[in-house]
Amino acid sequence: MEPLLTSSSLRVDVGGTPAIEGLSLATTGERVLVLGAARALFEAAAGLRAITRGELRVAGQDPLAAVSAAAVAGAPLDPPLPPSWTVRQYVTWSARLAGHPHGTARALAHEAIDRMKLGEFATHKLAAVTAPARRGAVVAAALATGAPVVLVEDPVGGLPDDAARSLARVVVRALADRRIVVFAPRVPLDSPIALAADEAIVVDGSHVSGQGDPAEIASRDSAFVLRVAGDARAFVDAVEAQGGRLLGSPGGPAEARLTIDLGTLRTRDLLRIAADSNAVVLELRPLGRAFA
Repeated sequence: MEPLLTSSSLRVDVGGTPAIEGLSLATTGERVLVLGAARALFEAAAGLRAITRGELRVAGQDPLAAVSAAAVAGAPLDPPLPPSWTVRQYVTWSARLAGHPHGTARALAHEAIDRMKLGEFATHKLAAVTAPARRGAVVAAALATGAPVVLVEDPVGGLPDDAARSLARVVVRALADRRIVVFAPRVPLDSPIALAADEAIVVDGSHVSGQGDPAEIASRDSAFVLRVAGDARAFVDAVEAQGGRLLGSPGGPAEARLTIDLGTLRTRDLLRIAADSNAVVLELRPLGRAFA
């Protein structure tokens, strides 16, 4: 089976300026969290924004072609919704636009609304329902396409804790039979979404700074993301010689983004090693910050 998400030297522009520049990644899981990436990555993967350069594939396919063929569906965060439409109308039209005939679309919409626990809101206008219900309706619309791969953008971001946890549980259960990628700035480690994920990828700018089991990444108290100018290779060699371990690739001799497990070192040791290696640490932050 093709990886859910792959990119190679990807550039995506927003307003003529690169939001992503040179991003390369490859997922291995079936329920993936992508944390910290620019919103443009979700938009490009969901076929909502053009790729400027490089390559991006969702389940092995060009995103726009995959969405057009209803092989992939996206659930953006708080998109504009037709305020006078009911939840049922919105979800049904999503199924119709995916190419399903009227009768099939109605059945798919009914099932998606049921999965997302939106039955009490089905006849309510979108403008009148609660924020969690609107978020749920957008996920239901993606479900109703019948796509086997669903991309979801930060479904619980900004919601009160109780509402966020409740919606997260519903989303996880509703998408249990789909391959999914959830994109978010950060996710609480105890969220149902994080607990259900089998892989997390932490994106720092246009670089992958961490990849693996979500709990493992969050538990790396000694792992830090650095931006280093100067002789990055010499800096890494010295760190590893003194008990640290490189987790992410340097990427270049002049300036590099690194992920380093300190091991027995302390953060102040990194500054000392940098000075001894003709390098300068420009940025230093804990890797686990992706998990709130």
